[in-house]
Amino acid sequence: MYQFPAEILLQRARAFLLECYHELGLSDLLAERLKEVESEISSTGTYTHTIKELSHGCRMAWRNSNRCIGRLYWKSLKVVDARDLSEPGHVFDALQNHIDLAFNKGEIFSVITVFNPNPGFEIMNHQLIRFAGYENGKGDPAETEFTTYCSDRGWQSRQTNFDVLPWVIRKNDGSVFMKAPELQPGMMVSITHPEYEWFSELDLQWYAVPAISDMILEIGGVAYPVAPFNGWYMGTEIGSRNFGDASRYNMLPMIAKKLGLDVDSSDSMWKDRALVELNRAVISSFRKAGVAIENHHDASEQFMQFMRLEQEHGRELKADWSWVVPPMSSSVSPVFHMELDNQVKGPNFFYRDRPSGLTPKKTKGKCPFHFGSLK
Repeated sequence: MYQFPAEILLQRARAFLLECYHELGLSDLLAERLKEVESEISSTGTYTHTIKELSHGCRMAWRNSNRCIGRLYWKSLKVVDARDLSEPGHVFDALQNHIDLAFNKGEIFSVITVFNPNPGFEIMNHQLIRFAGYENGKGDPAETEFTTYCSDRGWQSRQTNFDVLPWVIRKNDGSVFMKAPELQPGMMVSITHPEYEWFSELDLQWYAVPAISDMILEIGGVAYPVAPFNGWYMGTEIGSRNFGDASRYNMLPMIAKKLGLDVDSSDSMWKDRALVELNRAVISSFRKAGVAIENHHDASEQFMQFMRLEQEHGRELKADWSWVVPPMSSSVSPVFHMELDNQVKGPNFFYRDRPSGLTPKKTKGKCPFHFGSLK
């Protein structure tokens, strides 16, 4: 799976434990703990994190996530230790518990559920909640291949634009456990507009909890390939990207026409004007539904506050400029005018290999278990 040689693992373990125990005010316990870890690595080739190490390591990974604009609240991450679970039914229950806990009647908790470093299974979904995509053009084009994978294994859907995909848990022996999650009332938000009544005719909706389930969590050299995590949405993630991208739901042309804009001339700024109204609709709809969401202006200010706090604690800010600059009104965001260091440090999250049976995708992020890029 994903594992460093013992020598490199030991180096990373020492670096992590030094930082972790210092931040937790446990430096007096560090020497003894290092001896335990060194002995365990020497005899087994790996080591097991204590619950305190796992919990703080997860929060450090969020704090170090170069592509996340919402890191100000990294200390609030709720960590669920599921390292003792491997049977697919129990894994499914843990995932169900994750989205229920995260939703929190709309207030949205940031949650991570961490399974064993050698879990014996993989979660094939990109996110825990995601809409199917169909060859006939309905749904989310980003999920067309995975939808076909599920359909080929017996999943039946309504063939609408917003069919929630089942969770697919694939064991190492190739067997597949597939079951649809149960969504609490309020987890799906209908998108309407504060001024335009015709907007409801578009019949748009989106889910409340963005839970990534296809990344590796790395803490002190130990890889957790199954560790789904969530925050809450920044509005432009839904309005500008999920609904706005031409390769996704591509709603801008339809909205522009409804607004009476000239879509044949770029001088009319029809894309810009449609994009603003689409994002207004997303924000107002989530607010109306009582579901937590952040607009991109507030999120940018929070990122700046996070940066100042990191500097006060003597930590160098690392960030991917192309991700933390909002995809709308970029130049009015203070982040736009900054030069950012994109060096990756651990603990952190990394893209894993795509599950068997799905087409591999190229990503900009390097997995340290293949390239040794992590410092």
